[in-house]
Amino acid sequence: MWNPGPRFIYYTNAAEGLPASTTTNGKDKIMAQVQEKQNPAKGNRKRARNNGFHLDMTPMVDLAFLLLTFFMLTTTFARLQTMEINMPVTTGPNTPIPGKNALNIVLDEADKVYYFFGFPGDEPEVKQTDFSATGIRQVLLAEQVKSNPNMVVLVKATESSRFKNMVDVLDELKITDTRKYALVELQEEDKALLASR
Repeated sequence: MWNPGPRFIYYTNAAEGLPASTTTNGKDKIMAQVQEKQNPAKGNRKRARNNGFHLDMTPMVDLAFLLLTFFMLTTTFARLQTMEINMPVTTGPNTPIPGKNALNIVLDEADKVYYFFGFPGDEPEVKQTDFSATGIRQVLLAEQVKSNPNMVVLVKATESSRFKNMVDVLDELKITDTRKYALVELQEEDKALLASR
C-alpha cells in the first residue's frame, strides 16, 4: 500500500487570523495552537477597540474670530450727550436789560435756589425754591415769565454752590424751552441782597 508520508495541514485561527500548523501521520495531531483568552460572560464576541474621540477645533476658533470682528465693526459706540450753549463774544459793550425783563436765579450751598425779578437796586423780593418739578420749573413756566417775550434769565452761582446745581438749572431751562438766558457772575450787590433777606 502506498504511503505518501507525513502531510502538513494548516488551520487558521478565526479570531485573530493567525495560522496554526499541524502535521498528521494518519491521525491529525496538533503541534501548535494560538490560545485566545475568552471572557465567558461575553462569549466569543470580539472586543471592540476603544478609539479616542478627536474634535478639530480650528473651524470653531475661526468662527469665533469672525463673529468678534463682525460685531466690532458693526457696533455703534455710545456717544456722549452734550448740551450746546451759544456763549456771547467777550468783545463789545454790554447789552442793557431793563429790570422788568430780568429774572435772576442764584445758586447757593446745600442745593438752595433763590430767585427774584429785577435788579438788587430795585429792592426786589427774594424767594427760595428748589430743583423739584414744583420748584424752579414752575417759576420758569409762570405767566410773568412766559408772557414777556423779552424776559432774560440771569443765572448766578455763589462760591459754595456745586457744579451739579449749574447743570440742573440748565436742564430746567431746556425743559421749559427758555430761549434767553445768560450765565452772569455774582456781584456784591447780589450778595448784599441775599444777606439782607
